Amino acid sequence: MLNGERAVVVLFMARVFFSLPFSLIYEGLALSLLALASFYLEIFAEKSTSLIQFKTRPGASSGILLGTVTLPMVMLSRLIQLSRAVQSHDIQHSEIGYLVLQYWAVSASCFGVLVFLRFTLTPQAYGTKCLNIPNLHTATIGLSYVIIYAAICSLSLATNSPGLHVALKLLWVFCHGMAAVKLILHILHTFPSCASIGEALLVTAGLVLYLGDMLAYTLVKIDSALISSKLVSPQYGMKKNEISTIIQGILVGLLIFPILYKIILRTCGYSTKYLNGEFFSTDENTPKGVRRSLLFYGSLTVILILLVPAWMQFVHEFHMHPLIWVFNFVFSEPLRRLPLCIYWIGVICASVLRFYNISKHSKIERILLRKYYHLVAVLMFSPALILQPKFLDLAFGAALAAFLVLEVIRVWKIWPLGKHIHFFMNAFTDHRDSDLLIVSHFSLLMGCALPKWMSSGFNDRPLAPFAGILSLGIGDTMASMVGHKYGVLRWSKTGKKTIEGTAAALALSSLCHHCEWIAGSIHSTA
Repeated sequence: MLNGERAVVVLFMARVFFSLPFSLIYEGLALSLLALASFYLEIFAEKSTSLIQFKTRPGASSGILLGTVTLPMVMLSRLIQLSRAVQSHDIQHSEIGYLVLQYWAVSASCFGVLVFLRFTLTPQAYGTKCLNIPNLHTATIGLSYVIIYAAICSLSLATNSPGLHVALKLLWVFCHGMAAVKLILHILHTFPSCASIGEALLVTAGLVLYLGDMLAYTLVKIDSALISSKLVSPQYGMKKNEISTIIQGILVGLLIFPILYKIILRTCGYSTKYLNGEFFSTDENTPKGVRRSLLFYGSLTVILILLVPAWMQFVHEFHMHPLIWVFNFVFSEPLRRLPLCIYWIGVICASVLRFYNISKHSKIERILLRKYYHLVAVLMFSPALILQPKFLDLAFGAALAAFLVLEVIRVWKIWPLGKHIHFFMNAFTDHRDSDLLIVSHFSLLMGCALPKWMSSGFNDRPLAPFAGILSLGIGDTMASMVGHKYGVLRWSKTGKKTIEGTAAALALSSLCHHCEWIAGSIHSTA
């Protein structure tokens, strides 16, 4: 009933609820309902064999509880932080409405997937044909749960919104839940054996939230500029800065690009069998592979140079091309930002060459070799986080965009880089990565970037942006090394995580936390 992972979730939820103000009581109740439903479903799934139909990552636990509550809990923590800002009159109360709607969007995404999984797992869980339809008692409880959750959501959204806006927001939240169900099925089907249910749910909720946020800003802009009906609540339109708009446009464009690329291929007359996989398994050095690669690069250039910047200029009203704005931003402080870029390039080249040679000629286990890159992340990001935090935001987005492009090139074997990227990345993969998709570098980068991105704007916790770098770069590295060499006491019978590794991670992270606080204080004083 209570293993190490669930204990961590309970501990963090208790800390969040301890800080919860009365104004966010509805959001806290919704998180409680999510936690109870996901906890029940995780135990239910462990006793069932029906998870096999989703082709999850071999050897991984379902992770349903952790995957369900992580993102809503982070959003609720941010709401608690902003509520303190309202009390101190640092921000207006209307600005919280934007994040409240985002919270309910991501909460509904997780809740919708839980409802779908519950009724999907039921038939095979009991192993009898006569129970293909859930019994009346189970259906009644499930329906009551959905009604209570919907009522809490309605009360929360109705607190600061007129009647029509409440109906629109409820419809918006409901669409997020439906989209999440559709997307997680697509992810699990398209990328089999790449993620557990919890990992897929976490990615799904994040993608639905990010895509929905982009769509909402576009609709708000259309409503205000063309229709002027004020049908969309102005509370949603909290203004973004230029860097956030550029990052969102580039990342969403790259995520949608594979779909558009297949449409382009179909328009150019390629047959269906190629679009279903045979075409992308063709050797990149063949004439067909070269033509496909040239079409790929041309399509990617059009999207990144024309379509995505056009959206940015429409939403944010840039007075110049966004790429020119990025160029001007980098060179606005050349004596600080250019040396930082040179430092990053030097660290990347030195570490990649060194660790790649070690991976080919050394017997060091892959799990430990990969942790060296966590230390490299600390060396790269810590100076920029202290000296150039805004520039680091842009650099995180550029790095994530580069990772997405390289992974697409590797998976689709795009000439002339696909084969070389595949051979290089395989030198650092282990059982956690599948043959189809390699996600470890995405996890490391997102883990470091998200705390920094979410700390933008009001932030009364100066060390919050360092959370990802400390936990992944220092804590996770020490936990793996100490646990691998000296770990004896395990948190659970099935897992590999040890108490010794966790203790080492906590001890060193606390020490680095104190050092980062001293460095930040010195920089602020200077």
